[in-house]
Amino acid sequence: MIKILYNNSCSKSRGILEYLDENGVPFEIIDFIQNPLSEMELRTVLKKLRMAAKDLIRKNEKKFKDLYYDKEYSEDEWIQVMLKNPSLIQRPILIKDSVAMIGRPVEVAKFFIES
Repeated sequence: MIKILYNNSCSKSRGILEYLDENGVPFEIIDFIQNPLSEMELRTVLKKLRMAAKDLIRKNEKKFKDLYYDKEYSEDEWIQVMLKNPSLIQRPILIKDSVAMIGRPVEVAKFFIES
């Protein structure tokens, strides 16, 4: 089963959800805006993504530009930033067993979903 870390206000998240639904792929939605991730969950996602925390942050968001653009934080500090501001987390994130990927574009995500 695919888990999707999802933000309803994100068109890319909705697009992945539509693809999964249309293709009969079993999935579980985790709306990380309504139900924020715990620190342990976020660290687990980062490990599955094989990604540094600062690379998971949406750097084009106004909040990032206003508050964090010129900051040099440690891994732990970037994790705290995302925990306090879940809208800064890249999305959608697809999780399958011990691996994960950022599910954009849909064409790339299809290979992950279908493998």
